[in-house]
Amino acid sequence: MDVIKRYFAAFNAGDVAGMLAELCDDVAHHVNEGQVRQGKALFEAFCVHMNDSYAEQLTDMVVMSNDDQSRACAEYIVNGTYLKTDAGLPEAHGQSYRLPAGSFFDVRDGKIARVTTYYNLADWTAQVT
Repeated sequence: MDVIKRYFAAFNAGDVAGMLAELCDDVAHHVNEGQVRQGKALFEAFCVHMNDSYAEQLTDMVVMSNDDQSRACAEYIVNGTYLKTDAGLPEAHGQSYRLPAGSFFDVRDGKIARVTTYYNLADWTAQVT
C-alpha cells in the first residue's frame, strides 16, 4: 500500500513534513501508552518531541491491507538510540534498543486517517535501564 510505504519512508528519513503529507487533516493518532491526539498539529508536535528524544530506524517491515485498502497494518523492528530523557521514563545515556512493533491504519481518500502504534513498553524499559 503506497501511502503507508511513503509514510514509513518519511519516518526513516526523519522527514516530519513528509509524514504529515500522507495524513488526513483530522488524523487520529493513537499513541502506545498514551492519549489519542487528533489532527496534524498534535501529530507534528509528537513527532518533533520524538525526534528530539529518540533516533529510530524501522527495518524488517511487512505492510498488509484489506481488499479495498481502507485499512492496513505494518509489522517492523524499531532500531533506536535513546537520546534525551523523556518524562516518566528512565534516564537517557545514548542507550540502543531493538524492539518489535506494529502500526494499524485507517485510510480515507488516499490519506491516513488513523495511526495506532503498539510496542512492549516493558521490553523497551528493560533494554534502556
